[in-house]
Amino acid sequence: MWRADAFLESMYNEAVEKTKDSQASMSAEERKRYLKQALRRLIGEFETNENHKPVLLEQESCDGYIRERIELSAVPGLSFASYILIPEDQGKPMPAAVAVHGHGYGSREIVGLRQDGSSDPEPPGIHQHFAVQLVRRGMVVIAPDVAGFGERRLAADLARNPEAANSCHRLSTQLLMHGKTLAGLRVAETLRALDYLAERPEVQPDRIGIMGFSGGGLISFLCAALDERIRAAVLAGYPNTFKDSIMAVQHCICNYIPGMLSHAELPEWIGLISPRSLYLESGTDDRIFPAAGFNLAVEQLRDTYRRAGAEERLRTDLFPGAHEISGRNSYDWLCSELERVAHA
Repeated sequence: MWRADAFLESMYNEAVEKTKDSQASMSAEERKRYLKQALRRLIGEFETNENHKPVLLEQESCDGYIRERIELSAVPGLSFASYILIPEDQGKPMPAAVAVHGHGYGSREIVGLRQDGSSDPEPPGIHQHFAVQLVRRGMVVIAPDVAGFGERRLAADLARNPEAANSCHRLSTQLLMHGKTLAGLRVAETLRALDYLAERPEVQPDRIGIMGFSGGGLISFLCAALDERIRAAVLAGYPNTFKDSIMAVQHCICNYIPGMLSHAELPEWIGLISPRSLYLESGTDDRIFPAAGFNLAVEQLRDTYRRAGAEERLRTDLFPGAHEISGRNSYDWLCSELERVAHA
Protein backbone atom coordinates (compact mmCIF):
# COMPACT_ATOMS: atom_id res chain seq x y z
CA MET A 1 0.00 0.00 0.00
CA TRP A 2 1.18 3.49 -0.82
CA ARG A 3 -0.83 5.15 1.92
CA ALA A 4 0.20 4.48 5.51
CA ASP A 5 -3.24 4.41 7.15
CA ALA A 6 -3.22 0.67 7.88
CA PHE A 7 0.45 0.83 8.87
CA LEU A 8 -0.22 3.51 11.48
CA GLU A 9 -3.22 1.61 12.81
CA SER A 10 -1.12 -1.53 13.18
CA MET A 11 1.55 0.46 15.02
CA TYR A 12 -1.07 1.75 17.45
CA ASN A 13 -2.47 -1.74 18.03
CA GLU A 14 1.02 -3.11 18.64
CA ALA A 15 1.68 -0.37 21.19
CA VAL A 16 -1.56 -1.20 23.01
CA GLU A 17 -0.65 -4.89 23.14
CA LYS A 18 2.84 -4.07 24.39
CA THR A 19 1.27 -1.97 27.15
CA LYS A 20 -1.00 -4.87 28.17
CA ASP A 21 1.97 -7.23 28.34
CA SER A 22 3.90 -4.75 30.49
CA GLN A 23 0.92 -4.26 32.80
CA ALA A 24 0.55 -8.01 33.25
CA SER A 25 4.24 -8.46 34.11
CA MET A 26 4.32 -5.89 36.95
CA SER A 27 2.45 -5.07 40.10
CA ALA A 28 0.48 -1.81 40.13
CA GLU A 29 3.19 -0.09 42.20
CA GLU A 30 6.00 -1.41 40.00
CA ARG A 31 4.16 -0.20 36.93
CA LYS A 32 3.66 3.25 38.45
CA ARG A 33 7.35 3.57 39.36
CA TYR A 34 8.34 2.42 35.89
CA LEU A 35 6.07 4.96 34.17
CA LYS A 36 7.20 7.86 36.35
CA GLN A 37 10.83 7.11 35.55
CA ALA A 38 9.98 6.84 31.86
CA LEU A 39 8.03 10.10 31.96
CA ARG A 40 10.95 12.09 33.35
CA ARG A 41 13.17 10.68 30.64
CA LEU A 42 10.67 11.26 27.81
CA ILE A 43 9.96 14.93 28.54
CA GLY A 44 13.66 15.67 29.04
CA GLU A 45 15.20 16.99 32.23
CA PHE A 46 16.62 20.50 32.49
CA GLU A 47 19.44 21.92 34.56
CA THR A 48 17.96 23.84 37.49
CA ASN A 49 18.70 27.46 38.34
CA GLU A 50 19.61 27.55 42.03
CA ASN A 51 20.77 31.18 42.15
CA HIS A 52 17.84 33.26 40.92
CA LYS A 53 15.94 35.16 43.59
CA PRO A 54 12.26 36.03 43.03
CA VAL A 55 11.71 39.65 41.99
CA LEU A 56 8.51 41.56 42.74
CA LEU A 57 7.48 43.30 39.50
CA GLU A 58 4.18 44.86 40.48
CA GLN A 59 1.46 44.80 43.13
CA GLU A 60 -2.15 45.95 42.91
CA SER A 61 -5.22 45.79 45.14
CA CYS A 62 -8.20 44.27 43.31
CA ASP A 63 -11.79 43.49 44.26
CA GLY A 64 -11.32 41.22 47.27
CA TYR A 65 -7.76 40.15 46.54
CA ILE A 66 -4.23 41.42 45.97
CA ARG A 67 -2.54 40.74 42.63
CA GLU A 68 1.23 40.58 42.49
CA ARG A 69 3.54 39.80 39.61
CA ILE A 70 6.78 37.98 40.35
CA GLU A 71 9.76 37.09 38.17
CA LEU A 72 11.01 33.53 38.67
CA SER A 73 13.53 31.27 36.96
CA ALA A 74 13.68 27.49 36.67
CA VAL A 75 16.56 26.96 34.24
CA PRO A 76 19.76 28.99 33.81
CA GLY A 77 19.47 31.86 31.36
CA LEU A 78 15.67 31.94 31.25
CA SER A 79 13.17 33.69 33.52
CA PHE A 80 9.40 34.03 33.49
CA ALA A 81 6.68 36.04 35.19
CA SER A 82 3.87 34.71 37.35
CA TYR A 83 0.82 36.42 38.76
CA ILE A 84 0.02 35.72 42.41
CA LEU A 85 -3.55 36.30 43.59
CA ILE A 86 -3.97 36.51 47.38
CA PRO A 87 -7.33 36.82 49.16
CA GLU A 88 -7.48 40.03 51.19
CA ASP A 89 -9.03 38.41 54.29
CA GLN A 90 -6.03 36.32 55.29
CA GLY A 91 -6.01 35.60 59.00
CA LYS A 92 -4.04 32.38 58.69
CA PRO A 93 -2.27 30.33 55.99
CA MET A 94 -4.61 29.22 53.23
CA PRO A 95 -4.88 26.47 50.63
CA ALA A 96 -3.37 27.31 47.26
CA ALA A 97 -3.50 26.38 43.60
CA VAL A 98 -1.31 26.57 40.53
CA ALA A 99 -3.40 27.80 37.57
CA VAL A 100 -2.03 26.88 34.13
CA HIS A 101 -3.42 28.54 31.02
CA GLY A 102 -3.69 26.97 27.59
CA HIS A 103 -3.23 28.45 24.12
CA GLY A 104 -3.98 32.15 24.16
CA TYR A 105 -2.22 35.31 25.26
CA GLY A 106 -0.75 34.02 28.51
CA SER A 107 -1.46 34.22 32.21
CA ARG A 108 -3.23 37.56 31.84
CA GLU A 109 -6.05 35.68 30.13
CA ILE A 110 -6.87 33.81 33.36
CA VAL A 111 -6.35 36.63 35.88
CA GLY A 112 -8.86 39.06 34.43
CA LEU A 113 -6.55 41.17 32.26
CA ARG A 114 -6.36 42.04 28.59
CA GLN A 115 -3.27 41.22 26.55
CA ASP A 116 -1.82 44.69 27.22
CA GLY A 117 -2.19 44.24 30.99
CA SER A 118 -5.23 46.50 31.41
CA SER A 119 -8.33 45.31 33.26
CA ASP A 120 -10.71 43.13 31.24
CA PRO A 121 -14.31 43.99 32.15
CA GLU A 122 -15.76 42.03 29.22
CA PRO A 123 -17.30 38.56 29.63
CA PRO A 124 -14.39 36.09 29.83
CA GLY A 125 -13.47 33.82 26.95
CA ILE A 126 -12.85 30.09 27.01
CA HIS A 127 -10.43 30.39 29.96
CA GLN A 128 -13.21 31.98 32.06
CA HIS A 129 -10.70 34.02 34.12
CA PHE A 130 -10.43 30.84 36.17
CA ALA A 131 -7.57 31.99 38.40
CA VAL A 132 -9.88 34.76 39.66
CA GLN A 133 -12.61 32.19 40.28
CA LEU A 134 -10.22 30.24 42.49
CA VAL A 135 -8.94 33.19 44.54
CA ARG A 136 -12.53 34.25 45.19
CA ARG A 137 -13.01 30.86 46.85
CA GLY A 138 -10.26 31.56 49.37
CA MET A 139 -7.21 30.10 47.66
CA VAL A 140 -3.86 31.73 47.00
CA VAL A 141 -3.30 31.26 43.26
CA ILE A 142 -0.14 31.39 41.17
CA ALA A 143 -0.53 31.71 37.39
CA PRO A 144 2.81 31.33 35.57
CA ASP A 145 3.36 32.60 32.05
CA VAL A 146 3.77 29.46 29.95
CA ALA A 147 6.73 29.52 27.55
CA GLY A 148 5.73 30.46 24.01
CA PHE A 149 2.65 32.58 24.73
CA GLY A 150 1.99 36.29 25.18
CA GLU A 151 5.10 38.14 26.28
CA ARG A 152 7.06 34.89 25.98
CA ARG A 153 6.71 34.53 22.22
CA LEU A 154 10.08 34.36 20.48
CA ALA A 155 11.54 37.45 18.81
CA ALA A 156 12.08 35.45 15.60
CA ASP A 157 8.35 34.64 15.37
CA LEU A 158 7.30 38.23 16.12
CA ALA A 159 9.71 39.54 13.48
CA ARG A 160 7.95 37.42 10.87
CA ASN A 161 4.47 38.18 12.19
CA PRO A 162 3.86 40.66 15.03
CA GLU A 163 0.47 38.98 15.56
CA ALA A 164 1.91 35.46 15.84
CA ALA A 165 -0.36 33.46 18.15
CA ASN A 166 2.48 31.58 19.84
CA SER A 167 6.00 30.19 19.48
CA CYS A 168 5.15 26.56 20.15
CA HIS A 169 6.47 25.25 16.83
CA ARG A 170 9.87 26.93 16.96
CA LEU A 171 10.39 26.11 20.65
CA SER A 172 9.27 22.49 20.21
CA THR A 173 11.38 21.70 17.16
CA GLN A 174 14.54 23.31 18.49
CA LEU A 175 14.23 21.58 21.88
CA LEU A 176 13.64 18.25 20.13
CA MET A 177 16.96 18.69 18.36
CA HIS A 178 18.55 18.76 21.82
CA GLY A 179 16.67 15.65 22.95
CA LYS A 180 14.27 17.67 25.09
CA THR A 181 10.64 18.73 24.81
CA LEU A 182 8.67 21.92 25.22
CA ALA A 183 6.45 20.04 27.66
CA GLY A 184 9.53 19.30 29.74
CA LEU A 185 10.53 22.97 29.86
CA ARG A 186 6.99 23.99 30.77
CA VAL A 187 6.85 21.39 33.53
CA ALA A 188 10.19 22.56 34.95
CA GLU A 189 8.93 26.13 35.11
CA THR A 190 5.54 25.18 36.54
CA LEU A 191 7.19 23.16 39.30
CA ARG A 192 9.41 26.15 40.07
CA ALA A 193 6.22 28.20 40.44
CA LEU A 194 4.97 25.48 42.80
CA ASP A 195 8.19 25.75 44.84
CA TYR A 196 7.69 29.49 45.17
CA LEU A 197 4.01 29.13 46.05
CA ALA A 198 4.77 26.60 48.79
CA GLU A 199 7.24 29.06 50.36
CA ARG A 200 4.77 31.94 50.58
CA PRO A 201 3.79 32.73 54.20
CA GLU A 202 0.10 32.94 53.19
CA VAL A 203 0.11 29.31 51.98
CA GLN A 204 -0.38 25.95 53.67
CA PRO A 205 2.22 23.92 51.75
CA ASP A 206 0.42 20.62 52.38
CA ARG A 207 -2.79 21.92 50.75
CA ILE A 208 -1.79 22.78 47.19
CA GLY A 209 -3.74 21.84 44.08
CA ILE A 210 -3.40 22.51 40.36
CA MET A 211 -5.86 23.40 37.60
CA GLY A 212 -5.06 23.54 33.92
CA PHE A 213 -7.03 24.04 30.73
CA SER A 214 -6.28 22.50 27.33
CA GLY A 215 -2.48 22.63 26.87
CA GLY A 216 -2.41 23.74 30.50
CA GLY A 217 -4.17 20.47 31.27
CA LEU A 218 -1.24 18.60 29.73
CA ILE A 219 1.23 20.55 31.87
CA SER A 220 -0.93 20.12 34.98
CA PHE A 221 -1.27 16.36 34.63
CA LEU A 222 2.47 15.97 34.05
CA CYS A 223 3.27 18.06 37.13
CA ALA A 224 0.75 16.23 39.30
CA ALA A 225 2.03 12.85 38.10
CA LEU A 226 5.62 13.76 38.99
CA ASP A 227 5.18 15.82 42.17
CA GLU A 228 3.08 14.51 45.06
CA ARG A 229 3.02 17.90 46.76
CA ILE A 230 0.07 18.47 44.43
CA ARG A 231 -2.77 17.01 46.47
CA ALA A 232 -5.63 17.58 44.00
CA ALA A 233 -5.80 18.27 40.28
CA VAL A 234 -8.43 19.65 37.90
CA LEU A 235 -7.85 18.85 34.22
CA ALA A 236 -10.19 20.77 31.91
CA GLY A 237 -10.51 20.46 28.15
CA TYR A 238 -7.71 17.91 27.93
CA PRO A 239 -8.54 14.44 29.40
CA ASN A 240 -8.93 11.98 26.54
CA THR A 241 -7.14 9.17 24.77
CA PHE A 242 -4.23 9.85 22.46
CA LYS A 243 -6.02 7.97 19.68
CA ASP A 244 -9.17 10.08 19.85
CA SER A 245 -7.48 13.45 20.33
CA ILE A 246 -3.94 14.33 19.27
CA MET A 247 -3.70 11.33 16.93
CA ALA A 248 -7.06 12.02 15.29
CA VAL A 249 -7.19 15.82 15.10
CA GLN A 250 -4.48 18.23 13.98
CA HIS A 251 -3.13 19.73 17.22
CA CYS A 252 -0.32 22.08 18.16
CA ILE A 253 3.04 20.33 18.08
CA CYS A 254 3.53 21.07 21.79
CA ASN A 255 1.07 18.25 22.59
CA TYR A 256 3.39 15.57 21.21
CA ILE A 257 6.02 13.87 23.36
CA PRO A 258 8.07 11.28 21.45
CA GLY A 259 7.77 7.76 22.79
CA MET A 260 4.85 8.24 25.19
CA LEU A 261 2.54 5.84 23.39
CA SER A 262 5.17 3.10 23.41
CA HIS A 263 4.76 2.99 27.21
CA ALA A 264 1.06 3.74 27.83
CA GLU A 265 -2.09 5.40 26.51
CA LEU A 266 -3.04 8.77 27.96
CA PRO A 267 -5.55 7.50 30.59
CA GLU A 268 -2.86 5.37 32.23
CA TRP A 269 -0.45 8.30 32.25
CA ILE A 270 -3.09 10.49 33.91
CA GLY A 271 -3.73 7.63 36.34
CA LEU A 272 -0.29 8.20 37.84
CA ILE A 273 -2.02 10.90 39.91
CA SER A 274 -4.04 8.26 41.77
CA PRO A 275 -4.90 7.85 44.60
CA ARG A 276 -4.77 11.65 44.97
CA SER A 277 -7.89 13.63 44.12
CA LEU A 278 -8.63 14.21 40.44
CA TYR A 279 -11.39 16.10 38.61
CA LEU A 280 -11.89 15.81 34.85
CA GLU A 281 -14.12 18.11 32.83
CA SER A 282 -14.77 18.48 29.12
CA GLY A 283 -17.41 19.90 26.76
CA THR A 284 -19.80 17.69 24.84
CA ASP A 285 -18.99 19.64 21.66
CA ASP A 286 -15.21 19.90 22.12
CA ARG A 287 -13.90 19.16 18.63
CA ILE A 288 -10.23 18.76 19.50
CA PHE A 289 -10.64 16.66 22.65
CA PRO A 290 -13.84 14.83 21.67
CA ALA A 291 -16.46 13.52 24.08
CA ALA A 292 -16.03 9.90 22.94
CA GLY A 293 -12.36 9.93 23.93
CA PHE A 294 -13.18 11.70 27.19
CA ASN A 295 -15.68 8.97 28.08
CA LEU A 296 -13.16 6.22 27.31
CA ALA A 297 -10.55 7.94 29.50
CA VAL A 298 -13.05 8.34 32.34
CA GLU A 299 -13.96 4.65 32.16
CA GLN A 300 -10.32 3.59 32.41
CA LEU A 301 -9.53 6.06 35.17
CA ARG A 302 -12.52 4.93 37.22
CA ASP A 303 -11.06 1.44 37.11
CA THR A 304 -7.64 2.79 38.13
CA TYR A 305 -9.10 4.63 41.13
CA ARG A 306 -11.31 1.69 42.04
CA ARG A 307 -8.29 -0.62 42.17
CA ALA A 308 -6.47 1.95 44.31
CA GLY A 309 -9.38 2.05 46.77
CA ALA A 310 -9.92 5.74 46.01
CA GLU A 311 -12.95 5.77 43.74
CA GLU A 312 -14.53 8.64 45.68
CA ARG A 313 -11.54 10.87 44.86
CA LEU A 314 -12.28 10.86 41.12
CA ARG A 315 -14.95 13.23 39.82
CA THR A 316 -15.91 13.97 36.22
CA ASP A 317 -18.14 16.37 34.32
CA LEU A 318 -19.04 16.17 30.64
CA PHE A 319 -20.83 19.52 30.42
CA PRO A 320 -22.83 21.08 27.57
CA GLY A 321 -20.25 23.22 25.79
CA ALA A 322 -17.29 23.36 23.44
CA HIS A 323 -13.54 23.61 24.07
CA GLU A 324 -13.74 25.77 27.16
CA ILE A 325 -13.64 25.75 30.94
CA SER A 326 -16.93 25.13 32.69
CA GLY A 327 -16.04 25.33 36.37
CA ARG A 328 -19.67 24.73 37.31
CA ASN A 329 -18.53 22.14 39.83
CA SER A 330 -14.74 21.97 39.57
CA TYR A 331 -13.87 25.25 41.35
CA ASP A 332 -15.82 24.31 44.47
CA TRP A 333 -14.58 20.72 44.26
CA LEU A 334 -10.94 21.82 44.31
CA CYS A 335 -11.60 24.04 47.31
CA SER A 336 -13.40 21.27 49.21
CA GLU A 337 -10.78 18.64 48.37
CA LEU A 338 -7.97 20.80 49.72
CA GLU A 339 -10.06 21.36 52.83
CA ARG A 340 -10.56 17.60 53.16
CA VAL A 341 -6.81 17.03 52.86
CA ALA A 342 -6.29 19.31 55.86
CA HIS A 343 -8.47 17.08 58.01
CA ALA A 344 -7.33 13.72 56.66
